[in-house]
Amino acid sequence: MLLAEVAQATQRLADAGVPSPRNDAEELAAFVHGVKRGELHSVKDSDFDARYWETIARREAREPLQHITGRAYFRYLELQVGPGVFVPRPETESVVGWAIDAVRAMDVVEPLIVDLCTGSGAIALALAQEVPRSRVHAVELSEDALKWTRKNVEGSRVKLVQGDARDAFPELDGQVDLVVSNPPYIPLTEWEYVAPEARDHDPELALFSGEDGLDLIRGIERTAHRLLRPGGVVVIEHADTQGGQVPWIFTEERGWADAADHPDLNNRPRFATARRAMP
Repeated sequence: MLLAEVAQATQRLADAGVPSPRNDAEELAAFVHGVKRGELHSVKDSDFDARYWETIARREAREPLQHITGRAYFRYLELQVGPGVFVPRPETESVVGWAIDAVRAMDVVEPLIVDLCTGSGAIALALAQEVPRSRVHAVELSEDALKWTRKNVEGSRVKLVQGDARDAFPELDGQVDLVVSNPPYIPLTEWEYVAPEARDHDPELALFSGEDGLDLIRGIERTAHRLLRPGGVVVIEHADTQGGQVPWIFTEERGWADAADHPDLNNRPRFATARRAMP
């Protein structure tokens, strides 16, 4: 019976324009019935929980899946998320993968890493977990987001502060090996084209950044230059439409070398990297 209900729910979500209807129908069924997705076939007909249809109605209305379940998966992490904090996206996993490779290539015993605009803490926690001797600092401005970040970083090695990415961590100036950020980067002019899950549920502070979407990235360029040691690296996510623009912010005149763009798993321009030039 449950699998028949899931099939019906999948059709409802597809009709509502949900991008991944089958996945979401199964995730919600697993969530409501307290099993893993691969165990749905084991739920007896008599154990079907009608609250499933309440969750489907919420997802039909384009409430994010992660807000309904209260959890988001990112690399090897399960994070707590909900209203007020940006839900981490799969695209950002490739940003973190590149960052991890870059830190390992540095051959630094205890690399110092800073995550600007940390949101849920996804990037900072993934780096702390996958680069075992790293020292990870993270900053987030929004008090609403920090309610979630604090839950996620509790018991981890991540040092979290509230503040503005543009003037964060002056005590670390010139010492940092890697600066990483998934900042707001959507142009205000694109508001109407943003998916309802993001536009209506993610905090505006985490989405929009000026007319061209690059306001905060320009600020982060100065922060990264201040924080990084010579030879240190910055990794910054951007919209797939900004691939040609972001590397040009990290110019040689401003003290950078090797500025480049990189694709995500869908081969769309997704993040830019640069190295602080040697003196």
